Amino acid sequence: MGKGGEQGGDSGEPAAQIRFYTWEEIQKHNLRTDKWLVIERKVYNITKWAKRHPGGHRVISHCAGEDATDAFQAFHINPTLVQKFLKPLLIGELAPGEPSQDRDKNSQLVEDFRTLRKTAEDMNLFQASPLFFSCYLGHIIVMEVLAWLMISYFGTGWITTLILACILTTSQAQAGWLQHDFGHLSVFKKSSWNHIVHKFVIGHLKGASANWWNHRHFQHHAKPNIFHKDPDVNMLHIFVLGDTQPVEYGKKKLKYLPYNHQHEYFFLIFPPLLIPVYFQIQIISTMIKHRFWADLAWAISYYLRYFITYIPFYGVLGSLCLLTFVRFLESHWFVWVTQMNHIPMDIDSEKHRDWLSSQMAATCNIEQSFFNDWFTGHLNFQIEHHLFPTMPRHNFWKVKPLVKSLCAKYGVHYEEKPLGKAFVDIVGSLKKSGELWLDAYLHK
Repeated sequence: MGKGGEQGGDSGEPAAQIRFYTWEEIQKHNLRTDKWLVIERKVYNITKWAKRHPGGHRVISHCAGEDATDAFQAFHINPTLVQKFLKPLLIGELAPGEPSQDRDKNSQLVEDFRTLRKTAEDMNLFQASPLFFSCYLGHIIVMEVLAWLMISYFGTGWITTLILACILTTSQAQAGWLQHDFGHLSVFKKSSWNHIVHKFVIGHLKGASANWWNHRHFQHHAKPNIFHKDPDVNMLHIFVLGDTQPVEYGKKKLKYLPYNHQHEYFFLIFPPLLIPVYFQIQIISTMIKHRFWADLAWAISYYLRYFITYIPFYGVLGSLCLLTFVRFLESHWFVWVTQMNHIPMDIDSEKHRDWLSSQMAATCNIEQSFFNDWFTGHLNFQIEHHLFPTMPRHNFWKVKPLVKSLCAKYGVHYEEKPLGKAFVDIVGSLKKSGELWLDAYLHK
């Protein structure tokens, strides 16, 4: 149990009783009905508050029973404001003899990473360039206008329609990368401004839900490639990932699909259907189920604008077919880019690693070029993005050398590869996992 201790007040009031806790005690509080976490050696009981957490209850619950200092710093652009919410949840501190990190984490590595973050702050790498983001939004709007002008002038022939679909796909994919910037609070200094523009970009330019995206994506960032915590590796029994899951499925004789062929049926299921089918159903049901009415209004504004623009040219059915085709094309772009950084990496159950090590194990980079930056929305710098989610993406290349040298110092693997190889590795890792499953299924 936590020990009592005395601590003098700041302003001359009588000394307040402070409770001290050991890691052993804190780690017991990682249940659904009982959640504690530690930020800068202070212990907080977040059990009741988790449901009110703006980033969703799951992301904060994933850190229960752990030191959450680095996750806390990574996600919040205004820690002093957030401290106000934390104050009532404070129940004590780590006992003086306890290390600042749980589970024998390398405290020197953790300290060095925090120093690196401080250096990045001093270098103004968390300051966004208004010009960069204005031009980025501008080029998306230009594509939307260009698409409309083109069919106004050239009519709705097959070739024009195909070019139109490619332009709309490009503007949708790029709006997807741009909403990601606002969703991560990496553009404006005030969270509220980021949230407003995020709703506009993801809602009005894409017809999706900001809350749905936040609650899903922040979990992925907090616990990347960790089963039961990262929604992006929950494959609904359609695929088996990594080295341990296929063996578990094989031993239990689970065969929902022939996983030894998953690297082949991947092409038929994942890239074509993720956005037009799976995400579409998830987004609409989430908005209605959780009553995200503001998100729903923004999404409706997207559909109204789209249909008012294209029904005069294609009619209702034609416009619907065009939209579905655009989503189908965008889905390929989205899947290949988002999966290349994660699927070939370490995918496993919770290992309780420190922030740097857990992010590095789950992410890799793609070589830098102007095309790669644009095509992937700077997700070719996935390592830097995962370490510093609120850093504006045009600064990733500046922090990269510092990250590489820190990794070299501690022997942490920093992986970078060409774009083509990254795509091939997705299929290769699915094939490997499928073979592991088959071997376990037949022989274990």
